[in-house]
Amino acid sequence: MTVQEITQSKEGNFFLFAGPCVIENEEMALRIAERIVNITSRLHIPYTFKGSYRKANRSKLDSFRGIGDEKALKILSKVHNTFGIPTVTDIHTQEEAAMAAEYVDVLQIPAFLCRQTDLLVAAASTGKVVNIKKGQFLSPEAMKFAADKIVESGNPNVMITERGTTFGYQDLIIDYRGIPIMRKFGHPVILDATHSLQQPNQESGVTGGIPELIETVAKAGIAVGVDGLFIETHENPALAKSDGANMLKLDLLEELLTKLVRIRQSLI
Repeated sequence: MTVQEITQSKEGNFFLFAGPCVIENEEMALRIAERIVNITSRLHIPYTFKGSYRKANRSKLDSFRGIGDEKALKILSKVHNTFGIPTVTDIHTQEEAAMAAEYVDVLQIPAFLCRQTDLLVAAASTGKVVNIKKGQFLSPEAMKFAADKIVESGNPNVMITERGTTFGYQDLIIDYRGIPIMRKFGHPVILDATHSLQQPNQESGVTGGIPELIETVAKAGIAVGVDGLFIETHENPALAKSDGANMLKLDLLEELLTKLVRIRQSLI
């Protein structure tokens, strides 16, 4: 699968990466995927299901990390086969690239790892689409070098995701100027409307968030021309096993996407 196959929309819409932060069980993944497929089909939004098979970046040792790599990856594969949609998941080491590539269509490089050359080269070598999240510590201009590592490794299928920049110890801020800057590199640019609202490094050891601003962030992203949106969503964020504090409640997704499509269409 290529970048074009994942992103193309006859209506000129943005594309969407959405799903739970982490795969918690098969039934939940299939329910969420089915609901989003129904919504995006009606709105003509190209859709890729997102779910991490393992969470490597946790604040505490006892934080939930996953249900087992192979089990979670097989669930992602089942989502793909059941609904005929692409899937995306994070990888964290060189060894994981080939393993995850057997099950998903897009390999995602976490923000903290976006400068890891061996990881980027390993992801590129699978031939899969590679979505690189911009480090919270990097300028938009610096992401060109991360993307070039994929292309120069023989894989033109690259995406870049903006997910906020560190602003003090416990906050992130989005510099929307970075979106047109990164689009000039020639790759689709995605705005992560949920992780950008994280409030990390809390004394509790659990990352906080400001989910009530998801709509504001997403609207601004569409207005400045992002190609795609990344939204983590859950049936009940309060019960989510990871990142519940900044996820969108699934019941709110259709109304939000409907508003965003109207904004996008007004700009075409």
